[in-house]
Amino acid sequence: MQYEALNQWTFVVAAYAIGVGGTAALLLQSWLAMRRAEARRDHAREKRQGS
Repeated sequence: MQYEALNQWTFVVAAYAIGVGGTAALLLQSWLAMRRAEARRDHAREKRQGS
Protein backbone atom coordinates (compact mmCIF):
# COMPACT_ATOMS: atom_id res chain seq x y z
CA MET A 1 0.00 0.00 0.00
CA GLN A 2 1.43 3.33 -1.06
CA TYR A 3 0.50 6.36 1.04
CA GLU A 4 1.48 9.97 0.35
CA ALA A 5 0.66 12.49 3.01
CA LEU A 6 0.27 16.14 2.09
CA ASN A 7 2.84 18.41 3.64
CA GLN A 8 0.92 21.31 5.18
CA TRP A 9 4.07 23.40 5.60
CA THR A 10 4.11 24.17 1.89
CA PHE A 11 0.73 25.87 2.26
CA VAL A 12 1.73 27.60 5.49
CA VAL A 13 4.86 29.05 3.89
CA ALA A 14 2.90 30.10 0.81
CA ALA A 15 0.27 31.82 2.96
CA TYR A 16 2.93 33.71 4.89
CA ALA A 17 4.69 34.68 1.66
CA ILE A 18 1.45 36.03 0.21
CA GLY A 19 0.64 37.86 3.45
CA VAL A 20 4.07 39.43 3.84
CA GLY A 21 4.31 40.24 0.12
CA GLY A 22 0.87 41.83 0.10
CA THR A 23 1.67 43.86 3.20
CA ALA A 24 4.94 45.07 1.67
CA ALA A 25 3.17 46.02 -1.57
CA LEU A 26 0.49 47.93 0.35
CA LEU A 27 3.12 49.77 2.40
CA LEU A 28 5.03 50.72 -0.75
CA GLN A 29 1.89 51.91 -2.52
CA SER A 30 0.82 53.96 0.51
CA TRP A 31 4.27 55.51 0.89
CA LEU A 32 4.38 56.49 -2.78
CA ALA A 33 0.87 57.99 -2.58
CA MET A 34 1.92 59.97 0.50
CA ARG A 35 4.98 61.30 -1.33
CA ARG A 36 2.85 62.37 -4.31
CA ALA A 37 0.36 64.10 -1.99
CA GLU A 38 3.14 65.93 -0.18
CA ALA A 39 4.59 67.07 -3.51
CA ARG A 40 1.17 68.39 -4.61
CA ARG A 41 0.78 70.20 -1.29
CA ASP A 42 4.22 71.78 -1.57
CA HIS A 43 3.54 72.82 -5.16
CA ALA A 44 0.24 74.45 -4.11
CA ARG A 45 1.96 76.31 -1.26
CA GLU A 46 4.69 77.61 -3.55
CA LYS A 47 2.09 78.72 -6.08
CA ARG A 48 0.09 80.54 -3.39
CA GLN A 49 3.17 82.30 -1.94
CA GLY A 50 4.47 83.27 -5.39
CA SER A 51 1.24 85.04 -6.35
